[in-house]
Amino acid sequence: MECGCLQSLFGNTILLKSERRIPPKFDLLKCNTQQGLSSLDSLKLNFSTLAIQLKFASPSRHLIQFQSLVIRCNHPQNADIPRYYSKKEKKPFPIPIVELRRAARERLKNSNGQQRRGAPPPKRGLVVQRLIPVAYRVFNARVKLINNLKKLLKVVPLHACKWCNEIHVGTVGHPFKSCRGSGASIRRGLHEWGGAAVEDILVPVEAYHLYDRLGKRIRHEERFSIPRIPALVELCIQAGVDLPEYPTKRRRKPIIRIGKNEFVDADESELPDPDPDTPKPSVLAEIPDIEILPPCSKEETVLLAEETLQAWEEMRGGAMRLMKMYPVRACGYCPEVHVGPIGHKAQNCGAHKHQQRNGQHGWQAAVLDDLIPPRYVWHVPHMDKPLQRDLRNFYGQTPAVVEICVHAGAGVPEQYKPTMRLDVGIPTNVREAEMVV
Repeated sequence: MECGCLQSLFGNTILLKSERRIPPKFDLLKCNTQQGLSSLDSLKLNFSTLAIQLKFASPSRHLIQFQSLVIRCNHPQNADIPRYYSKKEKKPFPIPIVELRRAARERLKNSNGQQRRGAPPPKRGLVVQRLIPVAYRVFNARVKLINNLKKLLKVVPLHACKWCNEIHVGTVGHPFKSCRGSGASIRRGLHEWGGAAVEDILVPVEAYHLYDRLGKRIRHEERFSIPRIPALVELCIQAGVDLPEYPTKRRRKPIIRIGKNEFVDADESELPDPDPDTPKPSVLAEIPDIEILPPCSKEETVLLAEETLQAWEEMRGGAMRLMKMYPVRACGYCPEVHVGPIGHKAQNCGAHKHQQRNGQHGWQAAVLDDLIPPRYVWHVPHMDKPLQRDLRNFYGQTPAVVEICVHAGAGVPEQYKPTMRLDVGIPTNVREAEMVV
């Protein structure tokens, strides 16, 4: 694939062919043949071949026409992790408002003379039958991931800062001055490392449990009377997982709309009673901490790491499928998440300038990272060699689950290689780092 070209306004073209490795943070000139120079683009873009054309003012007979400098790269090496938003910033919308309005105008323009689409099953109070097995797999993958991480933490060292939410996988904590916790200025940004638990890897995101997802919105006075459970568990329950401790209303007929926000349930007396003996998929349970045993051998550790990575990918992929059918809302100012078509009315937002909103949340469509936040950690190439503060720009980052599994012996997934910067050579000292172009 031709990624870009550098073209000037001269006569002949000279092309030189070669292959070489890309140093980190190496920027390329990317321009269009018709428009000339346009912008600077980083190697984090997906490209495989870059062709650079050079033209000279005076043509020569000894020069070969049409030669190019070709740089090959199978995957980007300098992809950055998602941007960190401070508590004073509002998270951006997944789809900009301008794009939503443009798409709405297009739908309105194309719908003239056509039959209106029916509402999806969740808006009519029904459960999507084809997604019920997906919900059970996501629920079991979450439980399996928690149990496996408890076992892997027995053999893979994990450190957590006592003052902020940063964690690090390795024999010792990293030396970077990135602490934002209490008293960080006194410690000059250095972390104070201590023990870590599974809750430091999988951030607990809770949401209100809804008996009826189409019922009235939760009021501020009801915020203490409604139980709160993990948001991913609530999503699985609304998608079809039956848990005795968290009952929910299951309709077998679509609701009857009276108004925009008013409806009545259809009469289900004519339908036969559901068979109580119908087998349901099995549900896993979390293992208590006192019953956790570390893996006995190296081979068992590698198999456990591979199984943990598979559960991580299955949980995130299944949750993405469920979120496309069952809406999830997130506050743009704080980490609050609500599983349902409309956010609740509890005035418990304590983010920046919450007094101007009277404590109300700024609800918007949630993304996968709002429901399952990945805790990014620095990638340690060698466990026996600690990270060096002066070589920070050469190290990559990856979710903590992936980093733990990689150090336990699992293979690196393809989608995490760009942020881990596995193909970037790390200098041995500061003097060698200064020589990098």
